[in-house]
Amino acid sequence: MTDATRPDAGIEISVVLPTFCEAENIAAMIRRLQAAIPNAEIIVVDDDSPDLTWQIAAAAGARAIRRRGERGLASALKRGIDEAEGEIVVWMDADLSMPPEDALRLVNAVKEGADVAVGSRYAPGGRDLRSPLRFLTSKAINRFANFLLPLEVKDYDSGFVAARREVFRKVPLPDGGYGEYCIEFLCQAGLSGFRIEEVGYRFSDRSHGASKSAAGPLVFVRHGINYFSRIIALWLKCHRLKKYG
Repeated sequence: MTDATRPDAGIEISVVLPTFCEAENIAAMIRRLQAAIPNAEIIVVDDDSPDLTWQIAAAAGARAIRRRGERGLASALKRGIDEAEGEIVVWMDADLSMPPEDALRLVNAVKEGADVAVGSRYAPGGRDLRSPLRFLTSKAINRFANFLLPLEVKDYDSGFVAARREVFRKVPLPDGGYGEYCIEFLCQAGLSGFRIEEVGYRFSDRSHGASKSAAGPLVFVRHGINYFSRIIALWLKCHRLKKYG
C-alpha cells in the first residue's frame, strides 16, 4: 500500500510481527501488545504456518497476512511495513523473547525526537540472557560491525526497531537474509542523516517453540557467514563513497 492510497484511519502506530509456527506464542504476544499500546495496528505476516499461526493471530484481533509460496524474514517485514498505516512502525520477534511492553519505550523514543529507535541488548540497561554461544556470536558480529562501519551502534543485529514512516521513503528495508537486513538498514539510515537512538532492554530465549536461527549447526554457521559478509559489503560501499563521493 502506497502513501497515496493509504486510508486516513487515524492510526499512529503499527507493529509488524513476522511469523512461522508461532501458535504457542502469538495470542499472548498480541494480548500484551494490545495492553501496552492499546490503539496500535498489529500486523502479523505469516509464512503459511502449518500450525495455523495466522488463524490464531486473526482470532486474537491482529490483522493477519497469510503468505503462500513465499518465505523469509526480511521479505515478511517488508510486506508488513509496506501495508502498515501508522506513522511510526515497530517490528519485533513474535516469540516473546522481546518483551511486548518494551515496544512502547521504542515508540516514545521516536516521539521524543529519534528517527529510528533500536531495542538494544548492549546499551545501558540492556542485557542478552540467551545461551553463551548465541550471546558470544552476537557480540562478535557487533564488534566486527563496530570496527568496520562508521556509526556508533551497539546492537546492529537487534531486529527490534521503531522508525518514522518517512525513514522508509529514503531507506527501504533491504531484501534477503535473516537478521543481517537490520545491519544494513541501520547503517543506511545513519548514513542518510537519520537520528538513531538505542533503548536498552532484556532479551531472553523463547519459552515455547524452536528458534528459526538455530535449526542446526550448519544453519547457525551459514547465518554467521551471511552476517559477516554483509558487514564487509557495507564497509566496501562506505569506503567507495568516502573515496569517490
